Amino acid sequence: MFPVLAAIGCSAPSGAQRGIPAPDSLRAWVTTHDGAQLLAPLAAVPFGDSSTAAAAIRIDPSLRYQAMEGFGYTLTGGSAALIGRLDAPRRRALLQELFGRGPGSIGINYLRLSIGASDLDSAVFSYNDLPVGATDTALAQFSLAPDRRYLIPLLRDILEIAPAIRIMASPWSPPVWMKDNRSSIGGSLLPQFYGTYARYFIKYLQGMAAEGIRIDAVTPQNEPLHPGNNPSLLMLPDQQAAFIRAHLGPALRAAGLQTKILIYDHNADRPDYPLSVLADAGARQFISGTAFHLYGGPVEALSAVHNAHPDKGIYFTEQWTGSKGAFGGDLHWHIKNLIIGAPRNWSRTVLEWNLANDPAHGPHTPGGCTECKGALTIGPGGITRNVSYYIIGHASKFVGDGSVRIGSTGAIPNVAFQTPEGRTVLILQNEDPAVRRVTVRAGGRDAELTLPPGSVATCVW
Repeated sequence: MFPVLAAIGCSAPSGAQRGIPAPDSLRAWVTTHDGAQLLAPLAAVPFGDSSTAAAAIRIDPSLRYQAMEGFGYTLTGGSAALIGRLDAPRRRALLQELFGRGPGSIGINYLRLSIGASDLDSAVFSYNDLPVGATDTALAQFSLAPDRRYLIPLLRDILEIAPAIRIMASPWSPPVWMKDNRSSIGGSLLPQFYGTYARYFIKYLQGMAAEGIRIDAVTPQNEPLHPGNNPSLLMLPDQQAAFIRAHLGPALRAAGLQTKILIYDHNADRPDYPLSVLADAGARQFISGTAFHLYGGPVEALSAVHNAHPDKGIYFTEQWTGSKGAFGGDLHWHIKNLIIGAPRNWSRTVLEWNLANDPAHGPHTPGGCTECKGALTIGPGGITRNVSYYIIGHASKFVGDGSVRIGSTGAIPNVAFQTPEGRTVLILQNEDPAVRRVTVRAGGRDAELTLPPGSVATCVW
């Protein structure tokens, strides 16, 4: 059973009270565990008078929770290079499919970028790489040149299709001359460079803005408790709080930038980390929310942080699908825990990991992820749409920016939203190995839906 969490704000009037007519029919799109149906439309199901039997799923639009900001992926440098190398017609068609809002598109409306290289770039780089032993506290040699070949042109193309798309950015490592081990792997940011690194963020944000790319949010560090990746950085809670309180927050304010600061950006097994940072009043004034991954811990930890600081947002920013995973198993876990579970625990976003890779699961840095499977595989044989394409597509295609999670209860995993246009979107999961009939009750009327075994369905009315 999925309980209703306490809603925030005032209850909204029901559809009938707002003059919206009761629904006549429900449309649904389904993906099955075996991949036989992939975001496949089903025949419309009519709403009729409520039966005497209890409804399996009840929708209550008077209960309103968080406003959603988007569903999408990390556009890694490797993803950008693979898409950018496509010939112009195929690239345009693919971007329209990914970011457009038409019938043949999945409507991605949120992207995450790396500030400098992530481990899914072909090589490690920052925007201020120097010879060994050199420093540049004035950041005179700062340059976005590594992103100008593929990433920036691709983002401009995306913005032509989806000008309102939200973009966040996270660093995997500062320039190595700012670190105590002078390596791209691990180490910590030297305190004498906290101010310099804050200005590095500002130069990045201003440089991207000059390219026509607005960054909505940043995190101070990707996975700050995982210093073994390449690139990576160890940033403990007290270090992150001090960096935000005395450097990054004031630098953003002085530059007149409205970019959100989201803290943590790591697994749900350590909610003590964001709670510790938020306990610092000086840092807290600059913080908009907490970002989570789910490689460890329960998704309910997101609610624990929300409940402690309900004025701060919750964001889900990364989860991979692996090359050894099965379609049905990945579909089941990600829909239940992320597409349904994260919003039910106050998250405003759900982002899967890399958008695209090649058939060998590259490119990646030396020591970077060798098994990360993108939403797309792009190779000589064409473009393959993998399981995370459908995981995100079941939400992004229907739940636009500004949609609000609303009340829904039932015996199977579910989550419901109301879009700015007044439509209701309900995402359901049939965990059973058999066909399941589900009654959806909305506006005092019922619709009977048949869900294939192990399937996910997005319903719209």
